[in-house]
Amino acid sequence: MFEVFVAQSYFMLAITLIALAVKAFAFVSALMFSGEAYSAAGKLTKPAWLAILGLGLAAQLLFLNASPLGILQLIGAIAAIVFLVDVRPALAELTRRR
Repeated sequence: MFEVFVAQSYFMLAITLIALAVKAFAFVSALMFSGEAYSAAGKLTKPAWLAILGLGLAAQLLFLNASPLGILQLIGAIAAIVFLVDVRPALAELTRRR
């Protein structure tokens, strides 16, 4: 029975570290594009995305010992995924064309 709790602990640690890595990657990625690219792509402004992703990353770091399935962690993860799936490809496409 003890092994189940150990396995669950490692699983939750892995989920937490993966979420932290995704949020950090999204935040650093958002820093790399110019502010003009965001408006040219028809997305939220660069400061808005940096604030959203920064708050998600800060919540993850502040509540590192909390469950990775907490509401703040989930909101931050969804924002990071939206940025990586929707915004980042649009920004990359614009900068490739130039």
